[in-house]
Amino acid sequence: MESHCIMTTKTIDVGKDFSYFPGGRFLSDGEYSGEEFRENILVPALKDKNIDKVILIMDTAAGYGSSFLEEAFGGIIRKHGKELDLKKLEEKMSIKSELDYDIAIWGYIKDAAGKK
Repeated sequence: MESHCIMTTKTIDVGKDFSYFPGGRFLSDGEYSGEEFRENILVPALKDKNIDKVILIMDTAAGYGSSFLEEAFGGIIRKHGKELDLKKLEEKMSIKSELDYDIAIWGYIKDAAGKK
């Protein structure tokens, strides 16, 4: 039996792979919403069994509204929490940000999970 020793990673550079100008909360708010990012980019990568780690590069976009971040990340727990709970996200997702977006993002995730 072969052991799985090579870790596979997927890097998502939000500013380059999604939008330099992320939008609002919902699809109904227009293009590049948090809901669109979550459902079309982030969740498929997190659910992919062939990917061990998803690395998010956050600092390449012009900036994020709190509604975008809360929906994109808190929404993972609300919409996909049975498969992607807090523990799974902590294991599989890594957030790279020198602008402290990682702190806000983990805050939204923990709030949605009911943990402080």
